[in-house]
Amino acid sequence: IDDDHIALVIADVCGKGIPAALFMAVSRTIIRSKGMQGCSAEACLTESNHLLAAYSIDNMFVTVFYAIYNTKTGFITYSNAGHNPPLLLRRDGSVAELPMSKNTIVGVIDDLEYQKDTLQLEQGDTLFMFTDGVTEATDSEYKEFGVERLNHILRQNANSSCQQIIEAVKTGIKNFVGEAEQSDDITMLVIEDRK
Repeated sequence: IDDDHIALVIADVCGKGIPAALFMAVSRTIIRSKGMQGCSAEACLTESNHLLAAYSIDNMFVTVFYAIYNTKTGFITYSNAGHNPPLLLRRDGSVAELPMSKNTIVGVIDDLEYQKDTLQLEQGDTLFMFTDGVTEATDSEYKEFGVERLNHILRQNANSSCQQIIEAVKTGIKNFVGEAEQSDDITMLVIEDRK
């Protein structure tokens, strides 16, 4: 956004195929445009929702976690629109889930006012954002990977780089699902505070 602020965005569209891909492309364009205008996290989602609700066909929607990270202070202002809560991996190896979203999904109901939350990252803390394809990855017996397995991997990698964390989670999922076919996209976004 500017020299001291980075926008972090992870989103997941409902549905599959070309209509879902097109809706996600439009969502990405609108959210990016609003974010680059310097909107607050909650204003970005409020304005994006207004535009996407008019465009949505067949009740298509997107879950979005949008955050603004201050690179100098580690302070994060975020708005979560129905996306699964990110996980905070503290430098000491503890893992906590951010509070459940009070906001609803983007693109269905016009004229919503999205709310913001805040988070302070301390040096060495890591924020792990992901789509539900991570925790809902299933093995051949349709058991889900789940949050507990994910938390275990994060705790084991408390002192690893962002890329190493992503690789460890990917390996954990691959080992868990075995030969089962992937049923959903798997997306991760990780940031570590190094101020």
